[in-house]
Amino acid sequence: MDETTSAPSTVSKYRVYARRAAIVVGALAVVASPFAVREGARHMTFFRARKVEIEGTRYIAPDQIVTRMRVDTSASIWDDAGVWEERIGSHPQVREVRISRRLPATLVVHITEVPPVALVPTGAGLAAYDASGRPLPIDPTTVDLDLPVVPTRDVAALRLLGDVRTETPQMYARISDVRRLPRGELALQVDSLNVLGAHDLSAARLSDILPVERDLARRGRRAVELDLRYRDQVIARLP
Repeated sequence: MDETTSAPSTVSKYRVYARRAAIVVGALAVVASPFAVREGARHMTFFRARKVEIEGTRYIAPDQIVTRMRVDTSASIWDDAGVWEERIGSHPQVREVRISRRLPATLVVHITEVPPVALVPTGAGLAAYDASGRPLPIDPTTVDLDLPVVPTRDVAALRLLGDVRTETPQMYARISDVRRLPRGELALQVDSLNVLGAHDLSAARLSDILPVERDLARRGRRAVELDLRYRDQVIARLP
């Protein structure tokens, strides 16, 4: 009896494994096949898009991306991904988008966001802005935004923050606000340190404060203000 009952189970398992292997081989064959074969695969129920995965988002809710894609129940993973990418790319917080396929029925959306670099006070409260000076549809009351504050929509200051965020993220994390002085120069609050810079202060020039801070720390000293307004100099004011 034992031998009689175990044989069908073994055969059944073999058939399941064989069927799965055939599916995988068939799917891989479609990937490597010419356009005509893929076009035929588009009409197979097996390749219907039944799942969408979103990767790379921090501030954009995944349901916003899925809604923009408008993937209907008859869509295949072999449909033209460019149509979905174009729809997603129209979102103001999307910088880049690429869609890949995970066989047999999953679309994977890879997104690079346009990051917010500062909060700017408006009549409706604080608003998140990107490095180009555009407001982003992010609600600071529902999303944790630890960003510097810029008193007005100062495009040059926002661009500076974007550059610092990209080039020296450790420095960016220390900046709490950026403001314009009466003569157009910039003042930044970097931790408890006041940093003064020219009107066209760059991220590279701002990083000049780092070796000065290290040198002062070695001597057991700490500046309350560092002035970068004079060419090739960093003037430290000590307490």
